[in-house]
Formats: sequence, C-alpha cells, structure tokens
Amino acid sequence: MVLYTSPFPNSFLSLLHSFSWGLIFPCYWLADRLVGSFVPTTYEKRQRADDPCYFHALCIIITTPIYLALLVASLPFALIGFLLWSPLQSARRPYTYSRLEDKTHANGASLLTEWKAAGNGKSFCFGSANVCLLPDSLARFNNVFNTQARAKEIGRRIRNGASRPQIKIYIDSPTNTSISAASFSSLVSPQGGESTNRTVNAGIKRTTSMEYKGDNSGSNNGEDGKEDKGGTGEPNEGEENTCIVRINGEDNGHTSDADADPVNGQAHASGPAEPSLEGDTEISKTPNHKQKEGDSGSLDSYSASRESLVKVRVGDGTVDQSTVNNKLLYKASIMKKTSVRKKKHTDETFDHEISAFFPANLDFLCLQEVFDKRAAEKLKEQLHHYFEYIVYDVGIYSCHGCCSFKFVNSGLLFASRYPVMDAAYHCYPNGRGMDSLASKGALFLKVQVGSTPQDQRIVGYISCTHLQAIAGDTTVRCEQLDMLQDWLSEFRKSTSSSSTANPEELVAFDVICGDLNFDNCSSEDKLEQQHSLFTHYKDPCRVGPGEDKPWAIGTLLDPEGLYDEEVCSPDNLQKVLESEEGRKSYLVYPTSKNHSSSQKGRKASLKGNGRRIDYMLYTEESLYLEWKVEVEEFSFITQLAGLTDHLPVAMRLVVSTGEDDP
Repeated sequence: MVLYTSPFPNSFLSLLHSFSWGLIFPCYWLADRLVGSFVPTTYEKRQRADDPCYFHALCIIITTPIYLALLVASLPFALIGFLLWSPLQSARRPYTYSRLEDKTHANGASLLTEWKAAGNGKSFCFGSANVCLLPDSLARFNNVFNTQARAKEIGRRIRNGASRPQIKIYIDSPTNTSISAASFSSLVSPQGGESTNRTVNAGIKRTTSMEYKGDNSGSNNGEDGKEDKGGTGEPNEGEENTCIVRINGEDNGHTSDADADPVNGQAHASGPAEPSLEGDTEISKTPNHKQKEGDSGSLDSYSASRESLVKVRVGDGTVDQSTVNNKLLYKASIMKKTSVRKKKHTDETFDHEISAFFPANLDFLCLQEVFDKRAAEKLKEQLHHYFEYIVYDVGIYSCHGCCSFKFVNSGLLFASRYPVMDAAYHCYPNGRGMDSLASKGALFLKVQVGSTPQDQRIVGYISCTHLQAIAGDTTVRCEQLDMLQDWLSEFRKSTSSSSTANPEELVAFDVICGDLNFDNCSSEDKLEQQHSLFTHYKDPCRVGPGEDKPWAIGTLLDPEGLYDEEVCSPDNLQKVLESEEGRKSYLVYPTSKNHSSSQKGRKASLKGNGRRIDYMLYTEESLYLEWKVEVEEFSFITQLAGLTDHLPVAMRLVVSTGEDDP
C-alpha cells in the first residue's frame, strides 16, 4: 500500500486548493476572532477582575464593529473560494504521511535491527491524548484558548517527557517498599532518550524520570548516547541508556545520594535525603498556563522538586560532566506512589501510576481533536523532534465519502518511532448533531518493529479512533464500535502478506487507542460497556462491565477548574489526583439525576474515580502463537495540565517470545 505524502495527487490541485483556502481564510479568521472575543475562559475572567478600568470591555466595543465590517467585506471572496474548495475535496487523500527529512536525526531504520525476536522479548509504549485543538472560538467552550500556542507547547511537552532516559528502581528490602517524595517532578531536556531496558522484572517497582544534559542536540537519538552493555545479568535487547537504582537503605524510603556505575548505568541509593542545588527554573509560559518554579511540564524547565531528586555520584565524589559520556548528568526523581495505594493493590500484575510525565521512550502516540490545520502543523513540527513518522490531517471534507457535509477533519494524529508500512482511514457515516460536522472515524496503521534472523518482518497494528460525543447517543456509539471491528478486520486481511503455512510476517501486538466518549461506571453507558469489543480486546483498567479497578481514575477534567492554582501545573495536578477529595473536586464524575454536572467541592460518595473515557485496549488474539503479550505499566499523565481538559493515558506492553527465558 502506498502512503500518501501529500493531500493531493498532483501539484496543480495542491496549488488550486491553496488559492481557494487563501480566499476563505480571512473570513474564517475574522469570524473565529469575533466569536472568541465573547467567550472568555475562567483564566481571562480572573485576569479582568483585577482591571478597574474595564479595559477589555472597551477593546470589545472598539474592535467588534471593525471585525464585523471586515467580515462582511471578506464574504464575497470566501464564497468564491468555497466554490473552488468544495469540489476539490473529492480528489483529496484521506491523510498525509510525514517522515523526518533530516537523516542525521532519523533512527527508525536502526530501531528495526534492535529486536530479532530472540532473548527475553521487547516492550513497546503507547500513548493517547485528547488535546482539544479546535478553532479558538470553539475551544473556548471547553475553557481552553490560544490554540496555536497550545499546539506548540503540547508538542514540546510530549517530546520532552518521551525523550528523557529511563531509570529502573529495584527495592531490595522486603519491608521498606515505600519510596516517599514530595513530588516526582524532575523534567528533562529532551536531548537524548535511547532505547531502554524493556524486560519485565518483578523487582521493578517504579520507573523514574531523569534529567539528561549533553552536547548532542539530536532529538531522535543516534549511537552516541549508547552505553556499554556490560554488568551483572544478561541485558535485554535495546538496553543501552538505562540507569538502575537499587534502594537498600534504612532511611524510610528517602533516597538522595546514589552510587552510579557509568558503564552499567547502575546507581545504588542509600544515603539521607539531600536537597538539589540546581538554580532557578527557566520558565516557558503559555497564555493559559502560568508555570512556577519546579513546574516540570515545560520543555525549558530544568529544575526538579528539590525533595525528590537523587544526586548521582561516581565513587566518592559528585559526577563530573566531563568524565561522563557526552557530559551526561542524570538527575533521578522517584515517582511518587503512596504506600496506602501501593499496599491496596499489591495483587496487580503490572505497575500503575499517576505520572507527571509522558513515559520515557514513548514509541507510539495517538492524538484526538487535532482539528485546526495550522495547529496540526505546529504540533507536527514539535513532535518530529522525537517521532520520525507522523500521519496527520486525517479525514475528509465537504460531502466526499459521507452523507453529510464535513467542515473539519477527523482530528486524529498518529506519531511513531517505528516505520509505518500501511495506513487506512474510514469515516463513521452515522454521526449526529454537532459531531456530524466533523469527519470522525478510525485510523488504522501497520508498523514494522523488527525482523527475525530468518528475515521475517515483525509487525504491529494500531487503531486510533474518536467516537460520537453527544450524551445519550448510546446506539450511535455501539454502531461505531461494530464498524471499528469490521474495518480493523478488513485492514488486517488486506495488509497481511503471510500465509499460515509460510508466514512472512509475525504480528507482535494489536492495540486500539482513543476517546470513546463513554465510561465504565455510568448507568447510561451500559450498552457500550457490554459491547463485544471488550470480549476480544482487554482493558487494563477494567474489572468487568460497570466496574473499574480501584486504582483507575477518570480522564475527563472539570473545565471550570483548569486554571485553579491547585492543578495548574503537572506536579500540582498529580498530587491532587492522588487523593480522593482532589478527584471529586477536579474530575467529571458519571452523571446522575440527583446531582448537578459540576463536582466542584462535592464531598458525597460517588461511584468510581471519575469518567474514564480515554481508552487503551490490546488483544492476545490473532498474534503469533508462540508469543505472549502482557501489560508492564499503565499511566495516567498530568503533563498537559492547563493545556487540555483530558488526562492522557499510556500503556507499556511487553512481548515475550518464549526463547531463552530464564
């Protein structure tokens, strides 16, 4: 299957489309600004409350007639542009595939050589987020604004969190297992981020963040950052830039000083807590997120919470950057997990957490609601610093392919570190209400993640989707889930080049990500909860229909509280969501006839831990029979605090080959 690298089949149609959109854009921009000026966010309301002269009201009175006059003047040009633009959509391709052109930062091909389906297997990390990148006037109805700036900052934060190296922490003491820290906030400069040790180990209790400083400015990392694989134990494939921290001191879990082996990347933490001596934070501000010292969400923020830093030392002295490969300075921050929550869920087979960062070494990213095309370009530019392959501008416009007119695309975006082999998109034809104006659908992708010594390709399937949003449209969502399964089955058949007798490809995983717009606790969503999709695909957060696991939390934030000081930074939001009272205050809970839709300040007992409408599903069916897929880690992520009204989620799967297992 040919991947489409441009939206139109030839340059003439692309030029004609650009010309038509150039006629439409002034009218579109003026209408967006005009409507947006009358829909303030809570952040803007608080800013204007301190304005005794009512300056903003005066600006609206002056600018509104100007906007209206310019809008009327631009309408004839917009009409001409629309008459050209609409027919062109029949020739438009359903997505645009972008590959990083800078070969010095490209490493997708090298990743394929890391896994030969031998050894203990390999893990893959998947992320999903609804980023609410609508036209600014529409985004304001969700209490977020400045879509263009948010798009750039969202991209920076995602690649910042994903490109940091990873620390594995082992707890040697069977009695002292609580790793306490005020917060686990040390964000990194995304300079490196090689592949990490991805083996499943029962002794791994926490994955931590590290600050990485080096001369290498490449965002997709080359061979320079790789470390020697020597040391005790046989390393898993892909273990190059992992730092191991072993906790064995009797200090109530507080660790600061660590003995680090620069060759093996191991650190043994045993000393008393020691505050970080780093300087003040360099703040990166966005219009709707005022960061404070220690806020680790921004790309430019190098400081960490001083209570949670682990200083890495070599021998008896502090690490000298000049003595470490490429002047590395690792700053470990132990991910906080309260002892109460940990003891309560010791029967869980995989790690789970509320994290202030996207997982290190994120392999695949699925985004929803990337509707604004200019914002999509800015987001793509940022993500390309880490992801080599991106599929964006997914969907259809006008009346092409669906029964109703589509003003915006599907809002889906996919980014990958591994090469994309095939892609397909389908539009849901049964959208209703406002959702029918967007070409919501499903994006199906086939990626290559390795090869066997016999030159058999190792592939994986990823599906990204966004279902009907309007409450009460249960039947519509169930029909869309039916179509999702049928389309996925067709995609796998059409892209498979294997036969049972002579397999040319081995399927390692099959994952579905997206905003499904229903939760597993609401009584109104019972039909979706019992859908057949959940008999074929597993939800790591789910016990059964109508019941989530105790540690699972909602992913839909209360829009009214997005800019409260308690949750305006990744660290603060993480701390709030770790408490039941905090979740009741800042998450949206299942609707009830006896309660209003806002949960601010509610103390009453509520079912579940909020509305979890963002899903990550995986299956063990139709994979290579001799392999086993297990969840290694599941995370609810707060790194986009103040930038969207959803919590991103991430899941790390490990594929065990069964060969050479201990």
